[in-house]
Amino acid sequence: MCIAWFTELNPVWQAFVATCFTWSITALGASVVFVFKEVNRKVLDGMLGFAAGVMIAASFWSLLAPAIEMARESALPAWLPATIGFLFGGVFLWGIDQVLPHLHVGFPMDEAEGIKTDWQRSTLLVLAITLHNIPEGLAVGVAFGALSAGLPSASLAGAVALALGIGIQNFPEGTAVAAPLRREGMGRLRSFWYGQLSAVVEPMAGVLGAFAVTSMRAILPYALAFAAGAMIYVVVEELIPESQLEKNTHIATIGAMLGFAVMMMLDVGLG
Repeated sequence: MCIAWFTELNPVWQAFVATCFTWSITALGASVVFVFKEVNRKVLDGMLGFAAGVMIAASFWSLLAPAIEMARESALPAWLPATIGFLFGGVFLWGIDQVLPHLHVGFPMDEAEGIKTDWQRSTLLVLAITLHNIPEGLAVGVAFGALSAGLPSASLAGAVALALGIGIQNFPEGTAVAAPLRREGMGRLRSFWYGQLSAVVEPMAGVLGAFAVTSMRAILPYALAFAAGAMIYVVVEELIPESQLEKNTHIATIGAMLGFAVMMMLDVGLG
């Protein structure tokens, strides 16, 4: 019954429901602080590596490959829209990275990035994970928005697979915010609140992405590649360095391999 209800929604509402799901998984990851005061750093690094692997796989299987396939129907070379969108997605995240004050997990306060402020460490940590979630929400939204174009390469199962993959990797992201705050002495409820708050942007980004591509079909291949470029920027700029900060390189790498494999299986199996 729930499946039938979901399939009858228009793509924008589907994107909203899907990104609310990914948000809820972030909250589930943050809820770890109700059970544990701290999470072993090796476990956290493996989880961050897993998240990186999921995002890399999603960037190709769910975003770039469909973008290239859709571009084949136009007069432009198939690689051009994907390349332009991919690079612009990276530039967009780089621009936000330069402006938005944020602090990556495990780094001291004097290494906070963006415009200098006197904001608390908790706020800066939340904003760092929020950066991750903007392209994730966009990716899910664009994937569901693509359904309205009626293209063979865009399927409901594929969009659902992407939402599942993003949701799975949101668990460690919620933990990555909440656990350090709890370890530093913040109360369980506040640590949880800040952890889940980092993903509140996903439904907003998802609806925006779905609405944009349903309104302007011509931008669809560019939008898919844009989301992929933004996610790869996050992986290379933030997730991989954070996962290897404590020199747990093998654990983080194995996590990334597992994450890639899980997302690939979801996309190929369901999509």
